[in-house]
Amino acid sequence: MIEAAGGVVWRTTRKGQLEIVVVHRPRQRDWSLPKGKVRRRESVLDCALREVREETGLRCTVGDELPEALYEDRHGRLKRVRYWAMQEVAGQFRRNREVDELRWVRFDRVADALTYQRDAIVVAGLQVVFAAVA
Repeated sequence: MIEAAGGVVWRTTRKGQLEIVVVHRPRQRDWSLPKGKVRRRESVLDCALREVREETGLRCTVGDELPEALYEDRHGRLKRVRYWAMQEVAGQFRRNREVDELRWVRFDRVADALTYQRDAIVVAGLQVVFAAVA
């Protein structure tokens, strides 16, 4: 099984609206959440933080773990991706070899912006986290 990790990066606007980061990967021609494979001797959480920073340029604080995604990748291999809620702290996006565009999408519209339903399910887990805090 391929082990991977990533983040659901969020912020609130001045008007109090929740926004989520989605990234465009030209190689896969998709809009998804920032994520990547766990390296040897790397913890899953360290991988999540590294991948978010590499793909988005953002530094984040880590919150609760969210639902994981389990699926077959495009080569038919089983892949598990663990995600954490991550609040944006600082940083700036720059195009890179994996991601050519980043968008902040309102929470109520993010499911329509994502290519994969499994990513929308992960993002929905953020709503459960916020409801528990409120």
